[in-house]
Amino acid sequence: MTTLTAHALTTNAILGTVAQELHVSEDDLLRQGLRALLERRRREIRAQILELTGHYGVSSVEEMEARYREGTLEETDSWRDLQRLDHLEYKRDRLLQLIEAVA
Repeated sequence: MTTLTAHALTTNAILGTVAQELHVSEDDLLRQGLRALLERRRREIRAQILELTGHYGVSSVEEMEARYREGTLEETDSWRDLQRLDHLEYKRDRLLQLIEAVA
């Protein structure tokens, strides 16, 4: 038996034991666990977004870009944060899609 196969058997055994103990199906247990993990990651991303938007007094990457165009935000000091905010908003939206798919 390979290590991968042994790991899968162990994971399946744990899944079966926990599902039985909680009186839920293994599918329900997996869905609930995935949803909880995705929700936790979404909260972590949201906290990072709030930190950045609060720092610059904006509500989104679009608003931050608008401030660049208006000249009310210094580009040299904040360009990296704009890119980070854009990436975080993408990750947030993707997590929401995954949460909806699991629900």
